[in-house]
Amino acid sequence: MVMIKVIDNFLIPDQRDFVIEYCETASYSYGEYDREGLPFTGMVSEIDETKDIYELFRYKTQHLVPDLELDRMYVNCFAPSENPYFHTDGEDGITFLYYPEQGWALDDGGETQFYINGEIRGITPESNRMVYFDASILHRATTFRDRHRFTIAIKYMP
Repeated sequence: MVMIKVIDNFLIPDQRDFVIEYCETASYSYGEYDREGLPFTGMVSEIDETKDIYELFRYKTQHLVPDLELDRMYVNCFAPSENPYFHTDGEDGITFLYYPEQGWALDDGGETQFYINGEIRGITPESNRMVYFDASILHRATTFRDRHRFTIAIKYMP
């Protein structure tokens, strides 16, 4: 059975604002690819475990996956109209994606698409939303039409 869960209003407003500011001021590097052999898309900023944001998300997610270990945490950043590819995050584990953006509207785009049993299902990037799912589910980001799209990615492994 495929597991995708959504938690709205994940952080209190001050925490969400802190995360937005972190995303907007972080240092990014180019060079992540969705699958080997495909071109790079987006930019990434690794979140060091000494940062307050790391502890915030570890604290808020760890109890949801008590049998797994936190493996990696980073910010994804996609420019408008980039075209990310479908990929999985591994055969085992759970991926969390947090959407800090404010002011999302239907025509903005930016959803995370999941390919399940021949269908594409989307989770909209509503402000302060956390989605978590089996790392083995084929998925991809879509970009916003007119601004950068940030997500905090938190990956837990067995």
